[in-house]
Formats: sequence, structure tokens, C-alpha cells
Amino acid sequence: MVDIKLLKKICETPGAPGFEQKIRELVLNEVKGLADEIYTDAMGNVIAVKKGTEDKRVMVAAHMDEIGFMVSHIDDEGFIRFQPLGGFDPKTLTSQRVIVHGTKDIIGVMGCKPIHLMSTEERGKPIPISEYYIDTGRPAKEVKKMVSIGNPVTRERELIEMGECINSKSMDNRLSVYILLETLKKLKGRKIPYDLYAVFTVQEEVGLRGAISAAHRINPDFGFGLDVTIAFDVPGAQGHEKITKLGMGAAIKIKDGSTICDYRMVNYLKKLGDKKKIKWQPEVLPAGGTDTAALQRYGKNGSIAGAISIPLRNMHQTIEMANKKDILATIALLTEAVKGINKYDWSFK
Repeated sequence: MVDIKLLKKICETPGAPGFEQKIRELVLNEVKGLADEIYTDAMGNVIAVKKGTEDKRVMVAAHMDEIGFMVSHIDDEGFIRFQPLGGFDPKTLTSQRVIVHGTKDIIGVMGCKPIHLMSTEERGKPIPISEYYIDTGRPAKEVKKMVSIGNPVTRERELIEMGECINSKSMDNRLSVYILLETLKKLKGRKIPYDLYAVFTVQEEVGLRGAISAAHRINPDFGFGLDVTIAFDVPGAQGHEKITKLGMGAAIKIKDGSTICDYRMVNYLKKLGDKKKIKWQPEVLPAGGTDTAALQRYGKNGSIAGAISIPLRNMHQTIEMANKKDILATIALLTEAVKGINKYDWSFK
């Protein structure tokens, strides 16, 4: 069963790139007792180490940050201008509630020019993010007292269940934070072959920054990226556009915009899924990248790297949706991958 209460807490806790304080505190609290060593590095990555019986290192990266915004200007009427932290689809922002994290948290609403006032030409074009503003419903003097240039802004949404699915903001990548915690719980009290470095990384949405630093420090022999991927399994989508489908299991990444996964790791995960009867599907993502690229390239010696992804509808929008069965399959596959990694032939052939 998916622990909805814990997942809800993880998804609803704010943590824009570079401002991961609250989600980091939550992770540090939840990871207590699940590893032999827990520490936070200079960038703010949380690193939980579970010792193995042999002298090799496995690193799993799940980023804590969520796409968000940063306050860039407050005008004389109290309206807030902002810049994105991570990639946003502008058409999803109109009339959305957000939280401005100033001296205290205040609610705001994203606004832009009403369609009634747009010219025919304007109506046919997408509205750029630069034309949006945040309306807090407060006078300028009050706004400027509580909000400063550089303050982060996150989305205001709650997690709900919808049939077999879960619907929330920030499932990218709080799903993976949850899955990595649950994997550590399943491994508690069990012997594993290699040292496991479970890393909850920062600033992935703005360039894999935390994972790059952590991989350089840890220098893993094996790397698993843990992130979401596109499920465009909706009306009108052609077969080649769907990437993955909800309810069809964990996605084993083969390629994305930043990584060609090591074929040995891809084969290992596929065979393991089949052997353990864990439902999986292949993932070839034409654009976009994950911490997998950092794991593969930024350790001093490089690593044998791959990724397990969770299919997600409406990625990088105000609400994202995942299937409970896929979440459980991902936990199962990652757990088995860590337990059996020393039994596979990793030679080039």
C-alpha cells in the first residue's frame, strides 16, 4: 500500500530550487534510523549511507526540489513580478494560487491580461511568463514589508486520490523522495552487498547541480537516477508520443535528453523485473534530463548508470498525476536492484 499520509506531506512541503530548507528538514526527520550514517553536504544534499559487505558504492539520487519561482520585482501597486526556477508551461499558470515565502508565507494568485481585453492576434498566441504577475490582494506597503526580491514562490495545491491515481503538485520529484525513503525502510535490517548512498539532491530542476556535487564526492561505481517521466497516454496522442502509460509499471530508462543509460544497467533492470515478476515498461524520452547524467559522468571514475522512472501525466504543470501501482512497482524494482547488484555480470560483452 502507498502511504498516502506521508506522500501528501512530502508533496505539499515547499522547496523551490535553492530553497529546500523545509523539505530537507522533513527528509532528515523521516530518514532517521534507516541508515548507518546521515549527513548534509555544503550544497544541502541529504546523504544517507547504508553499509554493505563489499567494497563498492551504489548511489541513488532523488531530487528534493520542485519547480517554482523567484520574486524579481514589486511594483508601486503591490503586484509581484517573478522569474521561473525550472521549466514551466506558461498556459497552465493563469489564475493559479501560489505561496510567496517572505517573512511569512502569504497566498497569491497568478494573473495576466484578461481574454476580453486581448486583440484577435493576442488571443492566438501563448502568453509568455514575463506577462504574468502575482496578486496578493494586499496594499503595496504591506507586500513590501513582507516580501523581498529573491524570495521563493511555490504552488499551493493539496494531494488527493483519484481512483487508482494520486493527484498533486510537485509529484516531480517528490514521488521519488517517497520511493527512496520506502526503499530504505524495506532494506532496514537486511544485509546488502555494496555501500548504498541514498542521496536526496537539491537544485535538479535548474541543472542537476546538487547531484553533480554529490556524485563527485561519492564517486559511485553504480548509479540509479530516480525521477518521473512523461506519460502522454491520453486522447489524441500517437503511439510514439506516449513515452509511458499509467498503470503499466515502473519505467526503465534507456535514453533521455542528457543520458544514454549504460546498456548493462538497462539489461540488468529488465531481467530483474522479469525474474521478480515486477511490472515494467521501457522509456525512451526525446528531451529533458535527470540526475542520472550527473551519476554517470561526474564521479571521478564515471559509473555504470541507469534510471528507474515513474510515469506521470501533466508533468511540469500545476497538477501532476501518477498511478499507485507504478509507485509500488518502482519501490520493488529499486529494492531488488540494490539487493542483487553483485550477482550480475557487469563485464562488457
